Amino acid sequence: MLAAPAPLGARSPSSLAKVFTGIIRELGRVVSLEQSEQQARLAVAAPALTLGLEIGDSVAVDGCCLTAVEIDGRTLSFDLSLETLSRTALGALEPGHEVNLEPALRTGEPLGGHYVQGHVDAVGRVRSLEREGDGVRMWIELPPEVLRYCVEKGSITLAGVSLTVAELGDDAVAVALIPHTLGVTTLGTAKPGDLLNLEADMIAKYVERLLPGSMET
Repeated sequence: MLAAPAPLGARSPSSLAKVFTGIIRELGRVVSLEQSEQQARLAVAAPALTLGLEIGDSVAVDGCCLTAVEIDGRTLSFDLSLETLSRTALGALEPGHEVNLEPALRTGEPLGGHYVQGHVDAVGRVRSLEREGDGVRMWIELPPEVLRYCVEKGSITLAGVSLTVAELGDDAVAVALIPHTLGVTTLGTAKPGDLLNLEADMIAKYVERLLPGSMET
């Protein structure tokens, strides 16, 4: 899903720190990914987002919350820790790859998708793509620790995109992608075998934590 960029140049007096909606604001293009033993530096060309961002602002890159550490013209740079590299698919990015981008939600902005933290729970794998009229039904293999939070018609975030679970399987879920989503996010070029960052609905995780017997005594 894509929303028209808000006037980011006029910054709001406050923001909801590190909260996103899964509504993609821009397709960025990877300029470089320089990796060392302990971390990596990711540079992404994002002409629209750079107009209203400052160093230190949070941006969801393919669903992973990152901090802008450098803004050079139309390019944003982010530092990736070993934790981020081990838990997401960002380490496999190459120059030229497109990524879904969304700045953190600011106070007063509409919530168009669902609450997304940008905390990647796991990496899923695209199993199949089936044409449904002008759209596509995508099946994604999920690890058990994410699948447990999925319910039919519930929310899930794939590569930063807020989606609705259309169908549940034993080890996978299906989402229905409309032409608009296919055209304005990286999901339109996804193919079987591709890896996608996953984030389960945060509300489901809190509910589980509060249920009797789920908390340590």
